[in-house]
Amino acid sequence: MRDGFIHHYMPNSAPETKQKMLDELGVKEVEDLYRDLIPQHLRFTGKMDLPEPLIGEYELKKHVFDILNKNTSCEEYDSFLGAGCYDHYVPAVCDEIAGRSEFLTGYCGDTYSDHGKMQAIFEYTSLMGELLDTDVVSYTLYDSGQALCSSLRMALRIQDSDGHPERNRLLVPGTMNPELLSQALNYVKPVGEIIIVEYDKATGLMCLEDLSDKLSSGKVAAVFFENPSYLGFFETNAVRIIELAHQSNALAIVQPDVASLGIVEPPANYGADLTCGDIQPLGMHMQLGGGCAGFIASRHEKKYIQQYPTYMYSIATTGNKGEYGWGRALNYRCSHGAREKANEYFGTGTGLWAIIAGVYLSLMGPQGMKELGEDIIRKCDYASKALSRIKGIRSNYLGSRNFQEFVVNFDESGKTVKEVNDALLKEGIFGGKDLSKDFPFLGQSALYCVTEKTTISRIDKLAAALETITGGEL
Repeated sequence: MRDGFIHHYMPNSAPETKQKMLDELGVKEVEDLYRDLIPQHLRFTGKMDLPEPLIGEYELKKHVFDILNKNTSCEEYDSFLGAGCYDHYVPAVCDEIAGRSEFLTGYCGDTYSDHGKMQAIFEYTSLMGELLDTDVVSYTLYDSGQALCSSLRMALRIQDSDGHPERNRLLVPGTMNPELLSQALNYVKPVGEIIIVEYDKATGLMCLEDLSDKLSSGKVAAVFFENPSYLGFFETNAVRIIELAHQSNALAIVQPDVASLGIVEPPANYGADLTCGDIQPLGMHMQLGGGCAGFIASRHEKKYIQQYPTYMYSIATTGNKGEYGWGRALNYRCSHGAREKANEYFGTGTGLWAIIAGVYLSLMGPQGMKELGEDIIRKCDYASKALSRIKGIRSNYLGSRNFQEFVVNFDESGKTVKEVNDALLKEGIFGGKDLSKDFPFLGQSALYCVTEKTTISRIDKLAAALETITGGEL
């Protein structure tokens, strides 16, 4: 900051006020405060190349909007990108509730002061419990990555509390979301080991023989898989995977797509011990780094509940008959109860999204979620078949039944995914996620996504554009 600059939003920036503070401290200049704290060789002595400050609110707003206007949104272009964050329809009431002052902050006050917000979060956990068919649902975590990482660490702690500290291996599929895998590898590293299970190159399904071989060590704490998978296909061996895990006394952790649970069984109903994932499809817009929130769910067993890292919102009777209150249960487990004794650290920044997901689920109801799932799976099937008719393109490359996403291969067209996506941008279309780096066995393939917002006309427009770009024929 330049000398003598006074900012009306910065307290004590007036020179006379700063001088009084320096006099009170007995130093001549601010630099004196740092000389004993920061070694000279670590201190920056030059002048930072920073732009001049924007003083007025209007100037600041214009500056920010000039930057934002360089972006192109999914309102302007047709989007076929998914891979973990999805362009679902957000009912207007979700935005209305999200903007209410009593809910807007993600932070939740204490049990004696914030009963309204606590009740809203309790209702969210109840609605999620119905969707997932589980007894217990956590407070929201940062996103699906945090939910997965905490679930893996929970599994390690559960095995340790059961007297099996030697069980420190965690098995994951080779086709899992590479971003989640990257997070998990770092999060688990201090206390356990992640081992990747092989998969069938023709179908993407987990290799049961390799799974059985790795489980035979007797050191596996849990087996994790996504269903539907990152590549869009349903893991049709899900029941058998969980059976094999349980036969080896390992836990089963499954991540579903919550938008699919109106038409498919939730993981708890085919044996999952822990269910985790993201609630972004439930009333949240896609945002740059926000709009995501994770969840963990399980059956009502003490050994599971004790290992949750988050708040647990509960209902309780009061001194007045027929009157209830809401609060946090077993608060000592989490970092807000006792940081030095907590299972893990967690934050409260996603609390708003829990409330919005509760609004969305109460609005949709079971029938609405069923219709949502049916609409998505029909459009996914239509899109896959439409692209498969184009010469040089292999749509649904893995040949499975998919939900929302499917793999499209361009090898026979002679085009790379980057070339295809660059050409699609000129047509006002965001193409699929390039898979060639993370999954080389798929060749020049991309992951295409459709949601309930993807109209048939947009799919037809995509097919026509790809026909022109690849030189194929419909």
